[in-house]
Amino acid sequence: MTLALADFKIIFRDPSLKSFLVLPVLLFALILWGVPALVDNYPFLEPYLPVFLVVAVVENTQMFSFITTMVLIDEKETNVAPIYGVVPLKKWEYLLSRFLIPYLFTALLNIILFEVQPFYTIHWIDGVGLSLLTALIVPVYALSVNAIVKNRMEGMVYIKAFNMLVLLPIAAFFIPEEWRMFFGVLPTHWVFQGVEAVTQGVSIALYMGVGVVFFVGLLWGVAKVFIRKHFV
Repeated sequence: MTLALADFKIIFRDPSLKSFLVLPVLLFALILWGVPALVDNYPFLEPYLPVFLVVAVVENTQMFSFITTMVLIDEKETNVAPIYGVVPLKKWEYLLSRFLIPYLFTALLNIILFEVQPFYTIHWIDGVGLSLLTALIVPVYALSVNAIVKNRMEGMVYIKAFNMLVLLPIAAFFIPEEWRMFFGVLPTHWVFQGVEAVTQGVSIALYMGVGVVFFVGLLWGVAKVFIRKHFV
């Protein structure tokens, strides 16, 4: 947990990272007050409530996705990463120390969001399951970017690209259902479909199952690449 605590100190020292701490507050305000007011004034938006909810759920992951990504990039730029490669700390312990708190905090944000959102009655087990699944975006995102980039400038380019990839499956809400399967190659598609299913009161088992396998497989793959490249 020492690394996680060090990361929090970096967050509060860097204004660009500290500003991202406001994001969950804005998302909660949007879901609790902004969207209800919008739907009251424009009733034709009501069928799109699942879209608003799923965007808020996924965007809740972006705080720690961005912060952790930039912290890891900073390690490389300051040549701290090679030091972690020789200290008596197993690589899986390093990853666990880096990502456990961001993962759990992100999951907690969405558990609370599912409970307080005013649009649907969502069983707490479904809310917890979807929150735990969605929070996997954080380590997959940060490790993927850092497996590719060498510095902060490259990182900002890839962060923008990954942000678009994360939200791309939202297009599935606006196309015929038979075409939705093509978005299944993107892991966040299964999060999006799971949130839509839970708002309709239908089983999320399929989306949870595929999503977990997809994310865990990706996490295993990008972690191997990250470990090979980050500590040299």
